[in-house]
Amino acid sequence: MRELAGRVAIVTGSSDGIGLATARRLAELGAAVVINSRSAERAGSVARSLCDDGLEATAVGADLRSAAGVEALVAGAIAAYGTIDVLVNNAGMPSVTPAESLSVEDWRAVLELNLTAPFLCAQAAGRVMLAKGKGVIVNVGSVYSRLGMSGRLAYSVSKHGLDGLTATLGVEWGRRGVRVVSVNAGYTATALVEHAMSVGSFSDADIARRTPLGRLASPAEIANTIAFVVSDAASYVNATHIYVDGGWTGYGGW
Repeated sequence: MRELAGRVAIVTGSSDGIGLATARRLAELGAAVVINSRSAERAGSVARSLCDDGLEATAVGADLRSAAGVEALVAGAIAAYGTIDVLVNNAGMPSVTPAESLSVEDWRAVLELNLTAPFLCAQAAGRVMLAKGKGVIVNVGSVYSRLGMSGRLAYSVSKHGLDGLTATLGVEWGRRGVRVVSVNAGYTATALVEHAMSVGSFSDADIARRTPLGRLASPAEIANTIAFVVSDAASYVNATHIYVDGGWTGYGGW
């Protein structure tokens, strides 16, 4: 299958975890992928690994917490491939802190990376897509895009906001050829989740017990859903949210 042949995809935060799995899957389907990390060295290492496997990739190191970093990312993609067809807003950070102890600095840090950066990336890449009348933006959300949990105030607010960004952009840009969709992941076996477990005093066994499918997701399972959303097979999916959570948000038990 080469369903994405000829397309250019930016995947933010793609040096590991869901972002890396997504970049690899899109490249396997024929896309030229732009690997992004705050560390140019890490991004370059991943891009070289994909190229060594016969896939098309380039690296752009950029800190997306600033408008200048977003501009550098989009400019790097245009310089390498001339256009942008797909944007996957994956870069993000967890936050596990009691609300009464959450500092305004930590609040702002989470919102800047988890919500403001996706807005800026969508705006910059969206201009390219709107000019040619076609494109897809995927915002990687969470089960906490719908739910709340103690200690997750900043994180949950950022992910709720990401669903609002998705719905509004999808409504505004849909008639102009640009689809916008949230893929909201359940607990996934990544370094970020491992960190959240270490500071949140819960384990993968706790997640397995709470999840109807009885386990964490793999990054590849989230990546496969993103690959579907950006493909033509999902051409009527827009301004909505897809949960890939093993039944987490549907479960109403104890």
